[in-house]
Amino acid sequence: MENFIAGLPKLELHLHIEGTLEPELMFALGQRNGVTLPWPDVGSLRAAYEFDCLQSFLDLYYLGTSVLVTEQDFFDLTWAYLERCVADHVVHAEIFFDPQAHTARGVPFATVLGGIERALREGERAHGISWRLIMSFLRHLSEEAAFATLEEARPHLPRIHGIGLDSSELGNPPAKFARVFAAARALGLPAVAHAGEEGPAQCIWQTIEELQVKRIDHGVRCAEDPALVSYLADTRLPLTVCPLSNVRLKVFDEMAHHNVLALLEQGLCVTINSDDPAYFGGYMGDNFRALAQELGASREQLCRLSLNAVEASWLGFADKARLTQEIRGYGACHGVALY
Repeated sequence: MENFIAGLPKLELHLHIEGTLEPELMFALGQRNGVTLPWPDVGSLRAAYEFDCLQSFLDLYYLGTSVLVTEQDFFDLTWAYLERCVADHVVHAEIFFDPQAHTARGVPFATVLGGIERALREGERAHGISWRLIMSFLRHLSEEAAFATLEEARPHLPRIHGIGLDSSELGNPPAKFARVFAAARALGLPAVAHAGEEGPAQCIWQTIEELQVKRIDHGVRCAEDPALVSYLADTRLPLTVCPLSNVRLKVFDEMAHHNVLALLEQGLCVTINSDDPAYFGGYMGDNFRALAQELGASREQLCRLSLNAVEASWLGFADKARLTQEIRGYGACHGVALY
């Protein structure tokens, strides 16, 4: 199974690039930019990765972003993630970035986008990893701040493939950003949004109805509402599930209680992703291995999860057909019959 997972082509659709900032790189960038961190060394920083909820993680996450200052910093951050993609056989990545976390500190929007995009283009040239970029709004900030960010992004829209909504779900309902998402749709930007991680199933319904999203990020609490599960199965509206993240943030007490395979078997278009892997203990390969080792996922189920990611991606028809054939062929070579 270890070898099977290593060779399985994977697509990642829920990845916060700032959440790939490993402690070693955080300290290196801090030293490079003269930013003093509140931890004396890498070990003490890793020891702080004991989160009891989403907010406890976000507090540390935003502190970590303070070391990202120059375009080269964002390039180095993204390139380090792409090296992980190569190791895990991730062939396509749709990446979130949080401009508000940086522009609020005086880092220009163009600096953030420029470094990330340069690394992604180099990764595609060197390693064949295709990509899309999703600009996320921070939902704990105001609607006014989101509109300002959308306006700031306007000159760069040909380089941005869609918008997202992340950060604290509780207390920040989808309706707060309905007008911003409508404005983004008018500019031709498709949308995704986090829902059903902290918030209940009703938050997923609201996100679908009020933001008109193409995917739900997380969405695991849909299981609380059988009607919602049926809707998601019928429509194949994708859920970008992040198993290790869900366990680390106490959405589930342990991996053995995770519902992703149950949702898969009910016909939902669930996909596997790593979310903020530097903080949650696992990149894509680690998440797939956790499903096999702790949930007993079969090779056939793992292939279906990768096929779901092809379906849910924003790739064009030809690329989807190619990757579908590649995954099916890989499965067939390992005795997996996919129908």
